[in-house]
Amino acid sequence: MAFWKKLLGSDDDQRVDYYDEGVGLLEAGKFHEALTSFRLALKAAPGDPIVLQQIAICYTRIGMVEEAAKTYRHVLQKDESSSGAHYGLAFILLRSERPEEAIPHLEAFLSHAPRDEDASAHVEHARWTLAQLRGEAPVEPMTNTHEDDRDVG
Repeated sequence: MAFWKKLLGSDDDQRVDYYDEGVGLLEAGKFHEALTSFRLALKAAPGDPIVLQQIAICYTRIGMVEEAAKTYRHVLQKDESSSGAHYGLAFILLRSERPEEAIPHLEAFLSHAPRDEDASAHVEHARWTLAQLRGEAPVEPMTNTHEDDRDVG
């Protein structure tokens, strides 16, 4: 882990990219370790909304849902058009049985939705969920490509 190399003083003079390290750890399901890397990345780039969103994703995955919600709200204070923060916060609110508060975040996410292929399942899921909340959608989503309301960031 790059953190230990940096801490213990490796002979390697390369700059540690804590953000990339955090992404790799997050993808590997090592959420606490990823959180540590993202916190170190945040020290290098204070207030970075992308790093903050990754931190919020880690909080969500380790069950610190209130911290995740606070972090998403912090991102939205900096950039109210942040689609990833709207998406993550919307699904936290839904899981907290506050659907009326989730609706504006789903709408905001969809108004600034990412257009890349990687985000298409999230966009479809947000559309279906919003329609469901409004009573406009069938009971089951069109596809089952979405895994446990994962955050876009």
